[in-house]
Amino acid sequence: MAESADKLISVFVDGIEVKVAPGTNMIEAANMAGVEIPHYCYHSHLSVAGNCRMCLVEMGTPGVDRATRQPILDADGKQVIQWMPKPTIACATNATPGLHIRTKTKLVKECREGIMEFLLVNHPLDCPICDQAGECHLQEYATDYGRGYSRYVEDKNVKPKRTMIGPRVILDNERCILCGRCVRFCKEVIKDEVLGFTERGSHSTIACYPGKTLDDNYSLNVVDICPVGALTSTDFRFKMRVWFLKETPSICTESSVGVNTIVWSREGVIYRITPRRNDVVNDTWMSDSGRMLYKEVAVENRSTNYTIEGKPVGAPEAVAAFADTLNKARGIAVLASGKSSVEEMFLLKKLIAAAPAGKKLVRVVPHVEKGDDFLISTDRNPNTRGALLTGLVDGIGAVDGGTLKALVDSGSIDTVISVNECVTSYGLDREELKKLNFIYMGTHFCESSQYANIEVPLLTVFEKEGSFVNQQFRLQKFAQAVPGPEGVMSDSAFLVALLGAMKAKVPANASAAAVWEQISAEVPQFAGVSYAGIPAEGLPVDGSAFAAQPFVEGKSLHYTPANA
Repeated sequence: MAESADKLISVFVDGIEVKVAPGTNMIEAANMAGVEIPHYCYHSHLSVAGNCRMCLVEMGTPGVDRATRQPILDADGKQVIQWMPKPTIACATNATPGLHIRTKTKLVKECREGIMEFLLVNHPLDCPICDQAGECHLQEYATDYGRGYSRYVEDKNVKPKRTMIGPRVILDNERCILCGRCVRFCKEVIKDEVLGFTERGSHSTIACYPGKTLDDNYSLNVVDICPVGALTSTDFRFKMRVWFLKETPSICTESSVGVNTIVWSREGVIYRITPRRNDVVNDTWMSDSGRMLYKEVAVENRSTNYTIEGKPVGAPEAVAAFADTLNKARGIAVLASGKSSVEEMFLLKKLIAAAPAGKKLVRVVPHVEKGDDFLISTDRNPNTRGALLTGLVDGIGAVDGGTLKALVDSGSIDTVISVNECVTSYGLDREELKKLNFIYMGTHFCESSQYANIEVPLLTVFEKEGSFVNQQFRLQKFAQAVPGPEGVMSDSAFLVALLGAMKAKVPANASAAAVWEQISAEVPQFAGVSYAGIPAEGLPVDGSAFAAQPFVEGKSLHYTPANA
């Protein structure tokens, strides 16, 4: 069969024709045809090991005469398919023109039953207490492809249990099926050969090399890719059954990489965060430190009340006082946050424009730390580029504390609004703040929040919906996973209420979809974009106007991650 004009080729999975790129793995090709080929050792982002044999299939190729190289035809004029005498593993079989595979024959069924029987020979029958129950491929495949009974009557081999192979990962070797995914991850992704096989035969186990532990900041990815309950997270272990948890798509706020995540919650409580596959951003990986960010939701220094001069008030009173302060201000300085969403930045820009003050100073405070050249960038703000695209600021740079202090001392600035930033870090001490109308908007208390005339509690990324623009200028959205503190409005809702009090144009409501109707109408780079129209993998936007924006360490804002 000749390749099609778009360079795709035809392969046949159980008689179903599917167009794929040459060299496509047959497990992936079958998936495109809607056919599941069970597998353990294969992983789309790791090398092929071919050691579990669970993906055995029958394979055939179009018959060709060896002498003439002409197709061999049957009585009906169709090309004969020559089937291999033995089954082959689909993970190591790549697509070639006209390739056929069978996944439902008697031979394939018997192969799968045999493999499952071998895998379960020494596996403990402790599914009811196993932390992997509910998302265990061994459990699922035993049901779908196993014999349904065991012929094994001998004692099972006993292997080490509850072994700490790293500060965040526990290994139960009795459950390990030796797929080798964790070994290959360490070698190929984090480039540190920490894990390997030891012993022989049915006594083989996974272990750390002498003198090494799995303490890399990406160690918990081995828990994600483990198909059974052998590797578990010390943070999530025995906390909650996965079938009780709700999955919510989100974005990691650790840095500007914009790692795609899934937030797992139940009844308003977050139990864990895992990576969500996006091959153009983070593949299937994320950092351990990013997984722990959910703990910021319930901490002692969480801001949960609107206050005026230290006294708790309702949201309407805070809105009225905030609007009155802006209407009377001679000059306004805004320390905005690169952790705010695109929607919040757009509304904040509208709010600043609505204020009648003569002097206006707006800065998005950069947070720069060492990156790891993988999934944590030097820019620790998840939405630096969103601030530029929305026009909230026309440049990113460090806050000049001396300039800010001089403007305050001269009286040009009499109102300072801080969004999740501690202003004492930027030249304003306690005495300076007493001279000002100081408004603090934040998710948590900080050193300067105690001096705020008006305090506005904000929501974390887990408690609201919205979008960020990552370092690739890719627009990505996140959904609300859990409710915010009782009585606290969403950040967008508070800003919309403020705009209404300032008699400015406001969206129909504070939902991300409604705000995006204004954004797409007023921001050229987002023209024609709707919130519902942002795909799961994100939407590339035109960042060329800001590509050379000076940022940090001589780098421009526009650079791609190492794995892109």
